[in-house]
Amino acid sequence: MSIFVGSGTAICTPFFDDGKFNPEAYNKLLQFQIKNGTDAIISCGTTGEASTLSNDEQVEVVRTAVATVKASERKIPVIAGAGGNDTRNIIELGTKLIQAGVDALLLVTPYYNKTSQKGLVENFSYLASKLNVPIMLYNVPVRTSLNMLPKTVEALSKVENIVAVKEASADIDQIAEVIERCGDNIDMYSGNDSHVVPVLSLGGKGVVSAVSNLAPQHMHDMITKFFDGDIKDSAKMQHEINPLVRCIFSDVSPMPVKEGLNLMGLNAGPCRRPLTTIEDSLKQELTAEMKRFGLL
Repeated sequence: MSIFVGSGTAICTPFFDDGKFNPEAYNKLLQFQIKNGTDAIISCGTTGEASTLSNDEQVEVVRTAVATVKASERKIPVIAGAGGNDTRNIIELGTKLIQAGVDALLLVTPYYNKTSQKGLVENFSYLASKLNVPIMLYNVPVRTSLNMLPKTVEALSKVENIVAVKEASADIDQIAEVIERCGDNIDMYSGNDSHVVPVLSLGGKGVVSAVSNLAPQHMHDMITKFFDGDIKDSAKMQHEINPLVRCIFSDVSPMPVKEGLNLMGLNAGPCRRPLTTIEDSLKQELTAEMKRFGLL
């Protein structure tokens, strides 16, 4: 069974002005997502600024997400980011997140001390043996400078609890090859908001989305239409949201997404350094694009 089918939101982590985690604001962000059709919550991913959070902070953030979802009428899955470039720390953090009640873990490929393809197979297989939950691999070469090749995903798809991959290489040929090699052994999720419908057309199960922080209902409906057979309307909705996607990725994520949430009155607060704020010109462009899309 798939972890989820549809639109999973890589949700922002809200902070107070002093940089501390804001649990009340997070609860409101989560409720906004649940109310507006999101099919899964991905907590402490890239958009959630996990790289600036301590292990204890990540556990607190994820525990808040799990508690909010469990208390809601819609019991959607909570997937927690636990990846990194220190295998021992991943096991320690992942174990705590499992104890906090997550449904699955998202594990990015190592960065900086990036390994070989053989090393990826050995490392992820080892992690899967230590973390007894469904695991979604995360391939994002633009951030890690390491591309997980289709043959590597194929090898990892034979590990029982490695069940999904978030593919953000933006390489449609590579995505197609992964699906061809792995078949039903692994679920494919788009890691790029502008490629959702193309990935679905190849056999993907959905998206792990940043733009759905702002437009969760649109992303949910776009994917639902596709699976209901309304491909034309689904493609139309993809084209409608792509200008907003380009806008929020025209500066370092999640700075524009957080600005958008703040403009909507959803208190995401500032980013943690080294991230700062977007330029005034981009803020004006983002405001105009969000008005065009009906978010403001």
